Order: sequence, then C-alpha cells, then structure tokens
Amino acid sequence: MKEKIGTLIYNPHAGFGSWRETMRKVADLWHYHGWDIILQPTQRAHHATQLAKEAAAAGQTLVLAAGGDGTLNEVANGLAHTETILGLLPVGTGNSFARELRLPPPNLFEPYKLLEASEMLLAGNVQKMDLGYSHNGRYWLLWAGTGADGYVIEHVEPRSKLFKRIGRAGYAAKALFFLPGFAGIHATITIDNQPPITDEFLLINISNCRLFGGGEFTLNATGVLDDGLFEVWLFRGGDWPTLELMRYILEVGLENHVNNPRVDLIRAKKVTITAVPPTAFHVDAEPSGKTPFTCQIHPQALQLLVPPTAPAGLFQEPPIPLTAMFESGQATTD
Repeated sequence: MKEKIGTLIYNPHAGFGSWRETMRKVADLWHYHGWDIILQPTQRAHHATQLAKEAAAAGQTLVLAAGGDGTLNEVANGLAHTETILGLLPVGTGNSFARELRLPPPNLFEPYKLLEASEMLLAGNVQKMDLGYSHNGRYWLLWAGTGADGYVIEHVEPRSKLFKRIGRAGYAAKALFFLPGFAGIHATITIDNQPPITDEFLLINISNCRLFGGGEFTLNATGVLDDGLFEVWLFRGGDWPTLELMRYILEVGLENHVNNPRVDLIRAKKVTITAVPPTAFHVDAEPSGKTPFTCQIHPQALQLLVPPTAPAGLFQEPPIPLTAMFESGQATTD
C-alpha cells in the first residue's frame, strides 16, 4: 500500500506575488487530509526537474507542481516513466493545462485559488497520460510547433517579471506587437512512414491536448490524452499571411477550422519538421531552438492526478480514485 508522502514544487516567480505563505497553507491542507508534504521552491532553470526526479527516486507517491505550464513541463520531465503521480496547482500566467482539466486558474482579484484546486485534486482520479518526446531528450505535455506561435514565443520569451505580473494581458499585447512581422514558413513535414508534405505554412502544431493559445481556444474538441497519438495540425499559408492568420484565429475561436480546406489534421506517432530557412520551434510554449525537429509519442508515460471537473472523454482508460490507492491491495496504477 502506498504512503501519503509527497513534494510540493513551486516557482516563487510564477504568476502574481510571493508564494511562501500560500504554499504553507496548501501543505497544511494536504496535511489535514493525512499527507506529509515537503515544500521545495525552485532556484534556477530546470531545478524542478531535478527535484521531481529526487522525489520519484525516494519512492514518494505524489509531486504537486505549483506554477505555470513551464514549471509543469519541468516536473513532468522528472516524473516520466515513474510511478510517482503529478498533480497540478495553477499559479502561472499561462495555465493552459489547468484550463484543460478545469482547475480554477488565478487572476488579479483571486490570485491564490490553490486551496480550492487542492480540494479538487484530493477528490480526483489517477490517469496515465501520453507525453511527447523531442530529439533533444526533453518530454512535453501539451504541444510542440513552429510557424506563427514559434515566431511569437521566440520574441516574447523570456518575459520580464513585470510582464509576468501583468499576466495573460501582457503576453497577448507583446504577441500582437510582433505577429505582423511574421511572413510564414516553407517547411517539409514527415509523419510516421507517410510521404513528406512540403508547402508554405502559417502554423504547424503537434498537439497532445484539446486546448490551444493559453487555453483560450479549442483546437482538438475530441482529443484524448492517453490514445498514443498526436494530432498534427497544418495551417497552410498564402499571399497575405497576416490577414490569413487572423482568419485562422477567428475560425479556431469559432471551432470552424475543421471545415477549412486549407487546414489539415493528421494523427501520428512520430513527426519530423524541416524548414528553409530554419524556423523557431517551441514545446509547451517555451523556446526550443530551430528546425529541424523530431518528436514522437510516449504512450501513457506520466501518472497524472485529474480533478473530477475534467471533461468527459479526456481519457479512454478507466480512472483510479486517489483515495483507492491507499486501500489494502491497491499499490500501483497498473
């Protein structure tokens, strides 16, 4: 039978304000429910990955990741292919995956909804989630891509602490400032063993989730997180890239992009992208260098704590209640 021992990893610079006292309150809440939670603030880039690996190596049952999508990515890299469960506490400015799971995100008026999110996780279920794996040896949870989003992320990140405090509005303002300078890319995409596709593109998105654009848009309305497949979206370019991109954004907002003949959806296990000239790439909205880029799916590689609020059909495998893992005879999620 598993023990109720875990680590709370938090980014002290994510989202709004200082976190030390808030994190103590979160740990106290979990302690009230019988958990021994160790607080671990991150001190540098990729420190969250190291802390997560140490927690998994120590046999801890749970790692809570308090931060934005970047912190979540780092923790997932430390927990991939282990039995330690990842729970998300949204405190960053992106929080796309928190919106995917319908966890309450922070805002300027209620920045610390972590106690509410913790209560939801305590009543949640454990599911296995697919991960993307890049040629540079990094895992990712949500998406990888190049084109307009890679261009914007290359220019916007890293953001100053001021812009992080402003939140999503600050991110959107900087994105709109740089976006008119994007003219599209000439790229070749090889998907599994299919013939390569070469064309002009405005956006190439390799998706492992349903939402897009910080959780503002639904790209894959029927996406499943444990089916062993990416959804590869190809948005083709043309003579008026800015206008066409605005049209695509509008169509995605209306969930009508699936009817556009210049938008293709291909499901895949492995994707390689090359571009001339090389173009900026991102994974989980973090800069990841230039093309060429190769990624492949690692099916059900992450143990994820999912709140009861998560959309129906997000997983195809049956859930295991977190509480059931501490009943006699239930020692793993296998």
